[in-house]
Parts: sequence; structure tokens; C-alpha cells
Amino acid sequence: MAGYSIVLAVAAVSTFLLTFVVRRVAVYIGAVSVPQGRSVHERATPTLGGAGMFGGFLIAMAVASQIPQFQEMFDGATEPLGLMLAAAIMFVVGGVDDLWERKGGVSPPAKVAGMVLSGSVLSLLGVTMLYFRVPFARYDYVVLSSDLAPLVTVLTVVVMANAINLIDGLDGLAAGIVAIAGGAFFLYADRLFKAGLLEGSNIAPLVAIIAVGVCVGFLPHNLNPAKIIMGDAGALSIGAALAGLALTTNTQLLLPIIGGLYVLETMSVILQVGSFRIFGRRVFRMAPLHHHFELAGWPETTVIVRFWILAGLCTAIALGIYYADFISLPGVLD
Repeated sequence: MAGYSIVLAVAAVSTFLLTFVVRRVAVYIGAVSVPQGRSVHERATPTLGGAGMFGGFLIAMAVASQIPQFQEMFDGATEPLGLMLAAAIMFVVGGVDDLWERKGGVSPPAKVAGMVLSGSVLSLLGVTMLYFRVPFARYDYVVLSSDLAPLVTVLTVVVMANAINLIDGLDGLAAGIVAIAGGAFFLYADRLFKAGLLEGSNIAPLVAIIAVGVCVGFLPHNLNPAKIIMGDAGALSIGAALAGLALTTNTQLLLPIIGGLYVLETMSVILQVGSFRIFGRRVFRMAPLHHHFELAGWPETTVIVRFWILAGLCTAIALGIYYADFISLPGVLD
């Protein structure tokens, strides 16, 4: 665990320090979000916080590659390169959107194209879902065909990136949830190792702990009132990293954690659109779920903390399901 502790600290500290620099640069180049419409900020706030997060991610990966404990993950493997390239593509797409925010940002089709490219790079470099486990099922694995695996890989990236982007609506909300999800994934990966279901060369636990460190390092800058926001550059790149976790472990552990919140947020908007069209009038204000809590008069900090608690509950349920599924395996809970 010593190596993971070092990488966690490097990710957190480097992200924390880099974000100070990014804040200044963002203001200098005019990359700021101006309050308008449903904005939760009362003043112009620097964007491009994702640059500090992505920088922390790269530094932590570079340090990890020099630690003997992780040599098996990097020697002759293409997965680390695939994850970094996929996250880089999403960072560029999100960064351009943040810079062009006043001009309308990147069009939805262009964003989706970037997500497809990111997922395709993951698939080409070996980060793909060839099979997955179904807890408590009579069969151990569902094996995907060679034709279907790349499609599932791309869809995983698209769903996860959009999930984080949608959840990132309040200061510190997405960073806190990703930190919780990353911590849960690290614990789960440890159980997989003990069960002999995860090879020592699998990079998932390392990426999980780096995601936790990056978000922990970014949170002091992003808590209400935020001094900088992660923007699409941060949300999309961290979403690509989480997709990589799901793919490299061939598991759906993240779905109850991130996916559950994503469904709540998405259904909130869909129900509003449906009500608007059915009744011919604006019955509800169209906004993600977390904004409705604000409209109901809840303080922003209260909304954030309660969503963190909800994410924690989803995490406990997800871990409980998978731990119970593995409990009969020798050595898993030793």
C-alpha cells in the first residue's frame, strides 16, 4: 500500500498546486464563466480547472511509472498510454468548449465525436470490455463478441463522460462524488486481487487512487464559493478515466454509484420536458435535479453534502452487492 499512498499524495498535492497557476492563467486569457441564466455563481469564475486536474493526473502517472511496485503495470503494456490518450482527447474537447463558452461552446455532435474518438483509442490500445461479471447470476461471465466489444467500450466512455458532466452543476459536487466512487473502486479492486480475479498488471486500482487524489487536490479550489470550476475539460477527462476503470476490471461497479445519480439527474429533465409537451405549458423549470433543490430553497452547501451522502449510500450498496457475490471465494475477505 506504500506505493499507492505515495501516488495518492502526489496526485493531490500536484493538482492542488497546479490549480493555483491555472486560476491565474484562466483569468489572464479570459477563460471565465460569467453568471447568466441558471448559473450558481454570483461572480465571474475562472474555468479550465480541468487543466490542473489533468496535469495532476499526468504527474501522478509519471511518478507511478518509476515506482517498482507498479512496474508490471507499465512494462510493455499499452493500457496506461491508452488511458492517458483517451483522457487527453476528452481534455482537449472539453477545454475548447470552456474557451469558446461565450461563443456557444462546442456543438453536441462535435462533443460526441470526441467521445467516440476517445473510446476508440481505448479500444485500439487494449482498454476494452471483453466480458463482464453479473453478481449472483448462474453464469460467471457474459462474454462479448469481438465485434461488440469496441461498441461497448465507446458507449461506456460516452455514458460516463456525460454522467460526470451532468453531475458537475454545483461547486464541489462532481469532484466529491468522483472521489467517493474512486475510493470505492480501489477497495473493490483490492478484493479482486485477493480473489485472483485481477492480474498484477491491471492498472485499474492505480488509476482509481489517482482519480481520488486529483479530486481531493482540486476540491479546496472548488468548494462553495468556488474559486475555479473544473469545466468540461475536467468533467469529460475524469469521465474518460472512470470509464477506463470500468473497462479494465470488466465490471459495472461504477454504474450504481455514478449511474444512479446520472439517472436521477436525467429523469428530472426528461419528466420536465414531458410535462411541458403534454400540458402545453412550463409546469416545471427545466434543470437537473440538484438545481431543483436549490430552487426549493436549500442552501447550496446542503445540497452538495446530501448528494455526497447519496453517493456514499450508492457506494455502500454497490460494494455490498459485489462483496457478497465474492464472499464464497477463498481468501477474498482474509
